[in-house]
Amino acid sequence: MKPLLALACLFLLSACGSGGPPPPDWKTDSADLIERYKKHALLGENTLAERYFQQAVAATGGAGRVTETARLWLVRCATRRAMLIDDACHEYADLARIEPNTADQAYYLFLTLRWDAIDIGQLPKQHRDLVSTPSGARRASLSKIEDPLARLLGASLLVMRQESDDATLVLASDTASAQGWRQPLLTYLKLQEKQAASQGQADESARLARRIQLVEESLLPLRK
Repeated sequence: MKPLLALACLFLLSACGSGGPPPPDWKTDSADLIERYKKHALLGENTLAERYFQQAVAATGGAGRVTETARLWLVRCATRRAMLIDDACHEYADLARIEPNTADQAYYLFLTLRWDAIDIGQLPKQHRDLVSTPSGARRASLSKIEDPLARLLGASLLVMRQESDDATLVLASDTASAQGWRQPLLTYLKLQEKQAASQGQADESARLARRIQLVEESLLPLRK
């Protein structure tokens, strides 16, 4: 989860590794809490994830920091979109109107699929090629993204833009599976199963159904 963690660190801990005085508690607390949010959200532990997120917002909000609080909502939106949840990032947008930030706005446009309006130089580096590549060739650029969460986010945005194919779904599910991210894995396996069934691939559909069952069984204790 390095890119989104780095994003949070960049946004919240500008003194990270600077050798200067330690950052105030609200910065270190919010950066740690947003990372915990991402971890548990991707695992499908939604109640715990939401608790950590609200604590992160309380840390920045308690310091009266509008920009940093907006960025937490932006990271939350990115995490949810990586799981194919259609979050419109409204909370970020409302706060960003008060204190606009160019880099944040570029990332917001990236997440909300308005790629033609993006200043690509303002995006995190791992996303630039995906946006700058012509639409017909974007799927091939996904495999070049080294970080798993950035790759998963890119795949999900291509699905939302209706630019995905079978290989995109496989790459996304393989990425989520390798990391043990149950929530997006379940979503992508169900998409693959639906596709296999529609194509009359009975054996593949059965294999995917068994994988879905395994993931759902692992989530049952969390949903009781």
